[in-house]
Amino acid sequence: MSWLFALCACMSIVAVALICVFLFANGIPAMKEIGVFHFLFGTKWAPKNNPASYGILPMIVGSLCVTFGAVIIGVPIGVLTAVYLSRFCPKKLHSLLEPLVQLMAGIPSILYGFFGLVVMVPLARMIPGCTGVSMVTAAVLLGIMILPTVINLSESAINAVPNSYYEGALALGATHERSVFFAVLPAAKSGILAAVVLGIGRAIGETMAVIMVAGNQPILPRSIFKGIRTMTANIVIEMGYATGLHREALIATGVVLFIFILIINLAFAALKKRGEKV
Repeated sequence: MSWLFALCACMSIVAVALICVFLFANGIPAMKEIGVFHFLFGTKWAPKNNPASYGILPMIVGSLCVTFGAVIIGVPIGVLTAVYLSRFCPKKLHSLLEPLVQLMAGIPSILYGFFGLVVMVPLARMIPGCTGVSMVTAAVLLGIMILPTVINLSESAINAVPNSYYEGALALGATHERSVFFAVLPAAKSGILAAVVLGIGRAIGETMAVIMVAGNQPILPRSIFKGIRTMTANIVIEMGYATGLHREALIATGVVLFIFILIINLAFAALKKRGEKV
């Protein structure tokens, strides 16, 4: 069995290595040909023009803005929901709410996109100056989509804290609420941070739902109420008909996205290591 487990681990490593080789082998030459500075900081994406222009700064900004908005909306709600389910929720209600959270995690992203298109976009149009398909609509939708990830992992982290932390706080005279928020929650910060990082990864990598509500305009966003295009949406929308340098530029966009995810994971590892030392 140890050999079988080792083989499975090696297959996972090989799969990730092959993805990296494919991305960098096809993406780096395109960046060289276009020019790294022009590719990363160019504000015009027009592959059909003559001469063609491959600047992905609008997509980078769009991805970061939508992800930041999703985190601002989803993380506080998700963490507080996890605290409620773990320490405040009656058992009967918990048995009802927990399956609903699990159900949210199992809903396909395309259905979230339909919900955003049919319900959220018309509501957003009621805001003065909002086009409906906009950055704020995409951020709210992604904030809803990351809730199951944040809630489940945060609740598991809170439940893993030894009960002696809570009882010790009570013994020192703290109320139930103060014991939870000032003793239990800080002790679970590593697991909660992992939940936030995975939520960020889900938000920045989401495609189908964002395509349906973001507007898909490859320009720098002028307002949170205007349309944007993310890196993932850019790849999906144009990969079907892209050829030559256009196709390689889309793969290079995937390289940039991959590096973003890598930076997020390394930052999480550094924060976790620093927290363990403290």
